Amino acid sequence: MSVTAVVGLQWGDEAKGKIVDLLTEDHEIIVRYLGGNNAGHTVVVRGEKYKLSLLPSGILHPGKTSVIAAGVVINPRALLEEMDSLTARGVKVDDNLLISDRAHLVMPWHPAEEAVLEQLRGGDAIGTTMRGIGTCYRDKIGRTHAIRLGDLMRPDVFRKKVADVSEQKLAVLKALDPASPPLDPQQIVSEYEEYAARLRPHVIDTTPVLHRAIREGISMLFEGAQGSLLDIDHGTFPFVTSSNSSGCGIHAGSGVPERAIDKMIGVVKAYTTRVGGGPCPTELDNEIGQHIRDEGNEYGTVTGRPRRCGWFDAVATAYGARISGVDTLAIMLLDVLSKLDEVKICEAYEIDGERTTDFPSHAADLARAQPVYRTLPGWKRDITQARKLADLPPEARAYVDAVSRLLECSVEFISVGPDRVQTVTA
Repeated sequence: MSVTAVVGLQWGDEAKGKIVDLLTEDHEIIVRYLGGNNAGHTVVVRGEKYKLSLLPSGILHPGKTSVIAAGVVINPRALLEEMDSLTARGVKVDDNLLISDRAHLVMPWHPAEEAVLEQLRGGDAIGTTMRGIGTCYRDKIGRTHAIRLGDLMRPDVFRKKVADVSEQKLAVLKALDPASPPLDPQQIVSEYEEYAARLRPHVIDTTPVLHRAIREGISMLFEGAQGSLLDIDHGTFPFVTSSNSSGCGIHAGSGVPERAIDKMIGVVKAYTTRVGGGPCPTELDNEIGQHIRDEGNEYGTVTGRPRRCGWFDAVATAYGARISGVDTLAIMLLDVLSKLDEVKICEAYEIDGERTTDFPSHAADLARAQPVYRTLPGWKRDITQARKLADLPPEARAYVDAVSRLLECSVEFISVGPDRVQTVTA
């Protein structure tokens, strides 16, 4: 049995979907364990591009079982749209998809609350995707306003919960913004019961399914969303997501114990990107940053927002690797740097005159961090046809080696293009 986890080590968008897609062939069950439709990934299979948000990348592989586990928050409309989109393209979405009845539902009041709260924050806005993910997680922790997928499968329970919660939510929304539109509980119930009818065949308690797979020696692959630096507890708070997006979240989100994971693969871009608010010490607000953005098509899969781009931050990424317990690395989008005369890696910070390789716990300290760079020569060659390590120019290999040493992890995969065949196994 092989139980593998793939986790992003930066601020998300590390191209984890491609690595999950590559590894799916060697695993029978693929598990998405956290986040919602605020996190997207693009997978290219035989030249076909697929944009996934809630569904695990394994859904693209015949004969595999995809699981959306308890830690995910689900907007049922978004999930069904994604399922329908794949079905229309000939991808099977049937008994190969299991969805946890413990997963929490994103309800219509969640994006409404999020929009009002972000507006009230003004210049201190967190920069959410406005999909109600954070407010759904907040209700999950608060418990009294939470509605789970298992509740949706029980019509009487669901109707009562919607009636009670919508009345209270409307009072809150009106207090925050008197112009808030009304919430019609009957309309909500009618809409969500249609979703329930379609999702019912997929809904199950997935936790015993995963435990049984462990006992029977069935291989599993855990697919992370977002990145370790966005972890609610261990990331750059408050500019984080609302779940444990580091490797720490696997066990809480799936119910599978830590000792069951055989290998943890950390995925990193060959440079740094960030979306939304919060400090990013290596950000390049210049022509080099724009060049990286254009070459890497650094615009959000879900939102289309341009990402903030900069040099590789080894201090931040090494911290992400440590909290996620990474065994090996996958370095993605190395080809994006191919046209640059020189490339830089941030190997330390200088904060208030002191040099450190420790990642600050407070966003205010990180905002004062000045990157200390190591400069390496660029390779100025197209590497998209490389298929083995020897195909890479010496300068590109030197860059990969520097990242490996600074993160104290071996490199297993190097991506040199979006297609699954454009991958070097180191």
